[in-house]
Amino acid sequence: MSEQSVASRSTDPSDSLQTDTRKTGRLAMLQEFWRYFSENRGAVLGLWFFVFICLIAIFADFIAPHGETEQFRDALLAPPVWQDGGQWKFLLGTDAVGRDMLSRLIHGARYSLFVGCIVVSLALVVGIAIGLFSGFVGGITDTIIMRAMDIILAFPALLLALALVAILGPSLTNAMIAIAIVQQPHYVRLTRAAVMSERTKDYVTAARVSGVRALRLMFITILPNCLAPLIVQAALSFSTAILDAAALGFLGMGAQPPTPEWGTMLAEAREFILRAWWVVTLPGVAILLTVLAINLMGDGLRDALDPKLRRS
Repeated sequence: MSEQSVASRSTDPSDSLQTDTRKTGRLAMLQEFWRYFSENRGAVLGLWFFVFICLIAIFADFIAPHGETEQFRDALLAPPVWQDGGQWKFLLGTDAVGRDMLSRLIHGARYSLFVGCIVVSLALVVGIAIGLFSGFVGGITDTIIMRAMDIILAFPALLLALALVAILGPSLTNAMIAIAIVQQPHYVRLTRAAVMSERTKDYVTAARVSGVRALRLMFITILPNCLAPLIVQAALSFSTAILDAAALGFLGMGAQPPTPEWGTMLAEAREFILRAWWVVTLPGVAILLTVLAINLMGDGLRDALDPKLRRS
């Protein structure tokens, strides 16, 4: 009898029905999200360009025609192929020491996207943890944390990042840490505001009365309902991280030569801006297009995730 009851429970149609209902609900949510996101043509274009850049970064070793630091001494400052003196071997020309510009731009995409991923991940995780704790606990602890965040926000972001890198030492790793510290207050404030809005709602009160522990209440009950603005902020901060890393690299405080980071490439090419326009223009265009694509994608995420901004 017990084996039959176990078998009947394991084949209970209500369980499979609930599972199918959850899958259908998630699929419907994804379809609704894509419908609102795809209404923004710029966001879709930005998404495809961002995917294209990601693929280039992933397969850079196979796509790049030459090594990122390989030098060709017989082709110093060679122009792009469409100009007089250009060679098909170097489609976008070479820099002052004979390195292929196309190969360095392709490998540079890997560094720039890596910076964005690490910075956003660090700032997001730490910012969510601090914001959740601050908004949930409240009181004097909340006041102290928010005043500390206000002090960080009072400094110009790039200037503060520059000061931190000067203290830690010039390197790509220290630049990422500095940029993450600078961006963290935005996530803290967003998370705190969302938590304070959610913690007074009925479902939180019911969970608290039923004996749910504080950590589970914060991370399982409240946090999932606060993610929409954080996702949008993460998308927009991704482009800011790339810009800040490029700026630090340009000032000599970020990635160090011969690393093909786009900002560092700009710094190395400053003295050749009049003689060889391509060594300055091409890294700048790469930064421009990548940041523009991410910003457009972030606008689409905001439109799709915020019910107030959805078009009827």
